[in-house]
Amino acid sequence: MSDCNRQVWLVTRPTGWPSEENFRLVESPMPVAAEGQVLVRMLYTSVDPYLRGRMRERASYIDPIPLDSVMQASSVGRVIQSRNQKFAEGDYVGGMMGWQEYAVAGEREIRTIDPKLAPVSTALGILGMPGLTAYFGITEILQAKAGETLLVSGAAGAVGSVAGQMGKILGMRVVGIAGGEAKIRWLLDELKFDAAYDYQAESDHRARIAALCPNGVDCYFDNVGGAISDGALLNINERARIAICGQISQYNLEKPEQGPRLLFQLIVKRARMEGFLVFDFAKKYGPALAQMAEWLRAGKLINRETVVDGLENTPRAFIGMMRGENTGKMIVRIAAE
Repeated sequence: MSDCNRQVWLVTRPTGWPSEENFRLVESPMPVAAEGQVLVRMLYTSVDPYLRGRMRERASYIDPIPLDSVMQASSVGRVIQSRNQKFAEGDYVGGMMGWQEYAVAGEREIRTIDPKLAPVSTALGILGMPGLTAYFGITEILQAKAGETLLVSGAAGAVGSVAGQMGKILGMRVVGIAGGEAKIRWLLDELKFDAAYDYQAESDHRARIAALCPNGVDCYFDNVGGAISDGALLNINERARIAICGQISQYNLEKPEQGPRLLFQLIVKRARMEGFLVFDFAKKYGPALAQMAEWLRAGKLINRETVVDGLENTPRAFIGMMRGENTGKMIVRIAAE
């Protein structure tokens, strides 16, 4: 084991789009586990859109990441030293351990991961926060029903791809919106979406959505906001439900686009729009993960990861994810299992 710990720090706050200059790779002393803690060697770490909000001086719903400190993010690793009887050396664990090679954590900060259930990297994606977000967005917020039409924006991403697949499992007609022909082919050929279109090749989203959703939109799982969501709102049915999961088209704008807009549609259609955070459903994580794991084992859910190797490449992976370079979940592999 090394006597130093490499970490990626946030050193400046981004203005507009983040750049690699906002981060720095540093070496720090190896952390030491105190009584009740474990020392974890990191295997994978996550890059997620919500981290962009935490880089601001004032975050909206969660504390901002302090400057000159390790980037806080979900990670998966293996216990290499335990001073807590609930964890043994060799256990796989996950938690908010950040962009670094080693971390110490207490039992309230991590959870055990069963490698027999699925690859441990899935704890950052389909069997982690993104998968749970999709699950509760579909079941709790949209209250999706068989026979309805589900429209998903950001449909080839970590959350959207799972939300769309869940819609198919529940018997819905699923239409996806993603960027690039390769992603559209993946949605149609492998995930079996009923229809999909490339937003990069379209300017009239209202017309394109209308063509692919001839019976209107009953449920809209919104990951992007902006012009795409305008087009979706103009195609909703009466009593439609809209789940606001993300607004990635707006995250890097210094001056947000004008809004709110088109909300009269909620009046005309007697529709419901609701934002949500996955943490709202923390008490239901256990049963949800059990169901997702069952679907994954049965082949009803397909997992795809875009893997970047090397801790030093984590900032580049994060920026690439924000630009849509990933299909499925983007993760960074820090060390071999």
